[in-house]
Amino acid sequence: MNYQTIVFFLITTLGIATAHATDVGESAPQFTLPSLQQDQSTTLQAFTGKVVYLDFWASWCAPCRTSFPLLNSLHKKLKAQGFEVIAVNLDEDKAKAERFIKDIPVDFTVLRDSKGDWADLYVVESMPSSFIIDKHGVVQQIHHGFSSEDIHGLEQKITELLAQK
Repeated sequence: MNYQTIVFFLITTLGIATAHATDVGESAPQFTLPSLQQDQSTTLQAFTGKVVYLDFWASWCAPCRTSFPLLNSLHKKLKAQGFEVIAVNLDEDKAKAERFIKDIPVDFTVLRDSKGDWADLYVVESMPSSFIIDKHGVVQQIHHGFSSEDIHGLEQKITELLAQK
């Protein structure tokens, strides 16, 4: 292959890959995934009418150890107003995810995407990667990584969305 063919191939391939990325202002891709701790499936559609913090995480993710307790507190605080956290684990080894949840228990929904199919569709590039989805199923914010200071800005955005009809 010559240089121009390689460049054309890369541009074309990258264009196709990013054309399918979930982005702000787009409808969140609908999924059905199994629960981590129970033998049942949950759909994103079941949360229509609520503001959802969709969090892709893994047991080896250090920032996830910081985010989970803070997200759990936020979930408890805003759940009655229509807020839900859905955490989607990407570990291939279910036992690692179960140990993480045993160490850091949460009250919100925890699902599994062990093959990473949905993470690929949402274009998860870092851990954790989160999508704030409004009551109508539209992605309103994408958040990569997590530090304890992030929770304040996230709460502000979620509260704004909860106030909307």
